[in-house]
Amino acid sequence: MLIAQAHAAASLSGLDWLVIAVYFGLLIAMAWWVIGKGKDTADDYFLAGRNLSWWIVGASIFASNVGSEHVVGLAGSGAADGVAMAHYELHAWCLLVLAWVFVPFYSRSMVFTMPEFLERRFSPASRYVLSVVSIITFIVSKIAVGIFAGGVVFATLLPEVRLELGGATIDSFWIGSILVIVLTGLYTALGGMRAVAYNDAVQTVILILGSGTLTIYGLYTLGGWEELRQLCGSDMFNLWRPLIPEGVEWTWAPVLEKDAAGKIVKEAWYFHGDYPWLGMLFCAPIIGLWYWCTDQYIVQRALGAPDERTARRGSIFAGFLKLFPVYLFIIPGMIGFALAKSGKVPGLEAMVTADGRPVPHEAQAVFPMLVKHLLPTGLRGLVVAGLLSALMGSLAGVFNACSTLFTVDLYQKWRPRATQSQIVRVGRLATIAMVVIALAWIPVIQGARGLYNYLQAVQGYLAPPIFVVFFMGVAFKRLTAQGCFWAMAVGFLMGAFRMIVDTPVTLGLKGYEHGYAPGSFLWVVNNIYFQYFSVLITIVSAVVLVAVSYLTPAPDYDRIRGLTFGTATDEDRARTRASWNGVDVAASAVVLACILFAYVYFRG
Repeated sequence: MLIAQAHAAASLSGLDWLVIAVYFGLLIAMAWWVIGKGKDTADDYFLAGRNLSWWIVGASIFASNVGSEHVVGLAGSGAADGVAMAHYELHAWCLLVLAWVFVPFYSRSMVFTMPEFLERRFSPASRYVLSVVSIITFIVSKIAVGIFAGGVVFATLLPEVRLELGGATIDSFWIGSILVIVLTGLYTALGGMRAVAYNDAVQTVILILGSGTLTIYGLYTLGGWEELRQLCGSDMFNLWRPLIPEGVEWTWAPVLEKDAAGKIVKEAWYFHGDYPWLGMLFCAPIIGLWYWCTDQYIVQRALGAPDERTARRGSIFAGFLKLFPVYLFIIPGMIGFALAKSGKVPGLEAMVTADGRPVPHEAQAVFPMLVKHLLPTGLRGLVVAGLLSALMGSLAGVFNACSTLFTVDLYQKWRPRATQSQIVRVGRLATIAMVVIALAWIPVIQGARGLYNYLQAVQGYLAPPIFVVFFMGVAFKRLTAQGCFWAMAVGFLMGAFRMIVDTPVTLGLKGYEHGYAPGSFLWVVNNIYFQYFSVLITIVSAVVLVAVSYLTPAPDYDRIRGLTFGTATDEDRARTRASWNGVDVAASAVVLACILFAYVYFRG
């Protein structure tokens, strides 16, 4: 028997619920209208018929990226670590690389997926490897993180909600997680890429308005920008952190850092640091370029454009929108820490220790906590709608990307004679299966230091070999299929090995509460800072790619014509040159200028 026990949350009034209901009503109406415009074909379901306008492409890229891990995780990172994670947000320049470097290759190849492009450049084996690894990456990072973030939001805003099933009680965290999945999966499965893209455009507007409002109210309550700088200190406003944190010696033995209660909160080692400048300088761009230029989750929106010009302008527009998260999520997180430290807003005290340091686990929910304790009635509902927009937009994008990868790269290879309706149906079923697997992975995320930290670590382990084969594969025509296969195989094995080593410690399994035996091989692997390990994987993958390629015969250059700089024809270059003008160059320059300003300002 299912019994629901729900008490009205003091934080959400009737007006708040009305605003949220109106928003979701508009969202459903938009999805229904878009579904009616679509056709039951693979091209329409997975790429919206390749007919998206530039502003829809840009807004969809932004909404898909700025989702659960940003609204919840990035704000939590801001409260715990300051602007350190802004490096990843200032990678808007990577979208310019997509626009100016990769869009021409993707547009003329007319592929559905990134693995399909890799097959044309290298071999079918490379396509299979990338498809499988990409699906795994989506499940353990983007889908699982999205579900977890939805649970955090509901657990913070509606802690009283309970469901009793037999003798078991399901709390608001899991109720919220499942509701986010059902609502998002419904319109994604029914409408495909077209529904995702158009709803993303609406969600982008709501997200920027809602989060911007929270930032303004937070600064007003705190007392202004200078008060924020004073309470947070120069370290939290510094993008470039030292290699070794202050107070931690360069040592071969672990240093256990404890909180006021004596609980171990971090095990520092000579290879550790809180987002050190060296890791940010080399590792962060690797992850950024992989994500923005080669990840199916993002590039699929550019593939939905009708031509090269539209895809480029959409990517540039997304780069401009990408400048907002620093001020929409990181700064509110820092405001939440400052308010907790000052005691101006009751209910935030748990975010700081007795000596005024942030508590990472509590900081994880800073964004919904600010919404709950800071905003007035009505406006609170708008921001909650924006918060749910981001959660759903991110999940919708990854649902569609996952189903595309599985259906186009795997199912169609197994069943080449499948009808268009069968392909679409399998894509919908694949989405359901991946969600179930992701639910089982949530306990691993719960044990991590922070939501955004977990996400960046997983991407740091799995992204390097993909980055290497795409960028070097496009740049150098001499690289071979054998080199690509072995580079990905070796790189992915290294990343998987690190994840396997980390998991028992992250979960705190019996015997691993404090990690491995100091000085042992597994202890060394577990304690190497994730950014440094990511750079190591990148170097090894690149060496393997070049070495194996030059030990094997050169590829057939006619077969890869137009897929590398060295095999592009004069006609290809002329078409690309005709697709851009001074407006595109000026817009790109504005994005770069804004990034430069942020780097100059946030230097401590």
